[in-house]
Amino acid sequence: MESGEQILLRALATISQSDPITKLLDQVKLGRMKPTDAGLKAVTSSWLGTYRKILESAGLTKQALRRLDPTPRLALLIDCGVLAEDQPDVAALRTSFNRAVVTATE
Repeated sequence: MESGEQILLRALATISQSDPITKLLDQVKLGRMKPTDAGLKAVTSSWLGTYRKILESAGLTKQALRRLDPTPRLALLIDCGVLAEDQPDVAALRTSFNRAVVTATE
């Protein structure tokens, strides 16, 4: 059985694999890619779904969830125009995070 730290490390690795910030946000900032680019939207949508699955999986403690809080990453993507504040996937991720925090153990 995995320890809490192992679960967290696996979650971080999984989320990082499809993270649009590390892979594509610089391209947007440099003007090489538009925030509305179909490829960027696909990667971002996949990342949001992966993030939700991780948050909804069992075994994450409140401490682990604090480290996985999507708020700063969402804010950065919203500020750059890649995501919209009122986008359903964004709301769903926030809801999943808040629900996970409420139901998690210490």
